[in-house]
Amino acid sequence: QVQLLESRGGLVQPGDSLTLSCIVSGRTSSTPAMGWFRQAPGKERELVAGIRWNHGSDIYADSVRGRFTISRDKAKNTIYKQMNNLKPGDPTVYYCAATHCAVGVITAADYDYWGQGTQVTVSS
Repeated sequence: QVQLLESRGGLVQPGDSLTLSCIVSGRTSSTPAMGWFRQAPGKERELVAGIRWNHGSDIYADSVRGRFTISRDKAKNTIYKQMNNLKPGDPTVYYCAATHCAVGVITAADYDYWGQGTQVTVSS
């Protein structure tokens, strides 16, 4: 089993930056790739960014490329997602997720473990 614990989100203003973290515990060696997903009310959960533990190679959704950065600290078993220039919109819940697969993991169905989610609201 793998457990994921996300940091708290919160209310931020448009244009602000926010970094979320996700601490991974348990059988971390069984999950070579991690991802950050988001889900707005009434919408499907979508991948925002993903990263592989060993190579550090990353992928991003087109909507966030250039504004969000995913990274990992292997010594701390922690992944991060730095979000810059946040845009106003519906309250969004961000989820950290882990998968047993190393490639082709771009949908929620590809992931095996999930954090509890943390809400981020961008509003003035």
